[in-house]
Amino acid sequence: MRVALAQIITGRDLAANLSLLDAYAHKAKAGGADLVVFPEATMRAFGNPLTDIAEPLDGPWARRVRSVAETLDLVIVAGMFTPGSLSGDGRRKVRNTLLVTGPGVETSYDKVHLFDAFGFLESDTVDPGTEPVTFDAGGLTFGLSTCYDIRFPALFTANAERGAVANIICASWGSGPGKVEQWQLLSRARALDSTSYVLACGQGDPVSQGIRAGGAAPTGVGHSAVISPFGEVLDELEGARGLLFADLDAAVVEEARRNLPVLANRRDF
Repeated sequence: MRVALAQIITGRDLAANLSLLDAYAHKAKAGGADLVVFPEATMRAFGNPLTDIAEPLDGPWARRVRSVAETLDLVIVAGMFTPGSLSGDGRRKVRNTLLVTGPGVETSYDKVHLFDAFGFLESDTVDPGTEPVTFDAGGLTFGLSTCYDIRFPALFTANAERGAVANIICASWGSGPGKVEQWQLLSRARALDSTSYVLACGQGDPVSQGIRAGGAAPTGVGHSAVISPFGEVLDELEGARGLLFADLDAAVVEEARRNLPVLANRRDF
C-alpha cells in the first residue's frame, strides 16, 4: 500500500488550511497514494483560539475533508478540534481529534496524552481521549496517535496488539534545544517497541517560511518520517513543507515480529 505524509504549515484561517489540505491531497493521489496523513492542528494552528472553531465530526470542516476524500477515492487522516466539556470556570474545552475518512473508512481518535510540558498546558483547554483506535485500509491495519503520545510506548504496543502494522503519529511538535533529535529518536523507538511501521507526520517549521512564532505554543519543527519495523529511517523531510511517499508491506512487519518478537516476549509488571 502506498501512503503519503503531507508536511504542511497551517495558520489561523480555516478556509486557507482546507485549501492546503485539498492541494496536498491531490498531490498525494497523483503520486499514487491510497492514504495521506496530515499533521495535528491541520484545522487551525496552535497559538490561536480553538474553542471558537471546534465542531463535531459531522460539522462543515469535517464534511469538506470528507468530500475531498470521496472525490479522490483517498483515505485522509487530519488533525481537527471537536467540542469538549465545560471546565470548572465555565469555559468550553475542546478535544484534539484525528479525523479518518475515505473509501470504506470513517473513524476518529482523541489524543490521550495531553502536552503538559515545556511550559505549555494543553490540559487547560483540551479534554483527553481514553481509548486506542485502529482502522483498516488497503488490507492493512493502522493505529492512531497524536504528538505527545509518542512518549508513551504502551499506546503503540496496544495498537499493535489490535493488529496495527503501522502506527500513525500526527504532530505539531514544539521547538527548542534537542527537540528535533527527541522527535527522531522517539519515532524510531516506537517502531522498535511495536515492530510496526511508524508514519510520523508533523507540521513544518514556520521558520522555514520566515515566520517567527511567539509564545509557548508548539507550531512544528518538520522532520516528518517513515520508519521501518526495524527502526530504520526509510525517508525523512527537513523543516520546510513537503510531501513524502512510502510503500508499506505487511510481510516486512511479519519478518520483524518473527525475528524480533518483543510483543510476544513482553511482560506486564
